Amino acid sequence: MDPVHKEVLQKLRVDLSEQLLVSDGVLLPFLYQEDILTAAQVEDILAESSERKRCLRLLDVLPKRGPKAFACFLRALDDFAWLRDRLLQELDVRTGTAPHEAPTNRLETTEGFPEEVARRVPSERHLSGLATALGGEWEAVAMDLGVSSAALFRCRADHALSCHDAALAALLLWRRSQGKNATARRLQQSLRAAGVHSSVLRDIMMS
Repeated sequence: MDPVHKEVLQKLRVDLSEQLLVSDGVLLPFLYQEDILTAAQVEDILAESSERKRCLRLLDVLPKRGPKAFACFLRALDDFAWLRDRLLQELDVRTGTAPHEAPTNRLETTEGFPEEVARRVPSERHLSGLATALGGEWEAVAMDLGVSSAALFRCRADHALSCHDAALAALLLWRRSQGKNATARRLQQSLRAAGVHSSVLRDIMMS
């Protein structure tokens, strides 16, 4: 996990432990589905005696679960939108350009990664990581990228048992159709349009 994401989780550790209900809803099942948590880790978390202790245990485990853990954690907070907003606000504070710092270029300030990265065509590995992070919002992103409704239907039908595989198929279709114009910059624009935080793609492209 990116050090700044660890800092955000540490900063809001108390708030999260007091408000987040770990054993209810889809939080742990989603993190397990996306291979962020193992079955043994889910069992260990649920074995704690209170919701507060379960949340603290989860916050101890997450930073050790790879570069996608923070993004997937955000995706899992659908039932706790106010906590997700707090996390994103704290992330913005920590990643924003300080007033005395002159940005090296526009993209590094507004899109979160250097110009040379913005011009790259994402690899299949990058797109697979993004498909994992997007969850159910992949269709909104794909539509903004210009993938047709018919193509989206085929992606859903061909990969009915896997949201990740359907999302990856749509992203690969976009990349094939756009060629050298299928850049990280273009992808970031559609992510923003779908309400996905800029750090999601930044972490994937910079990993």
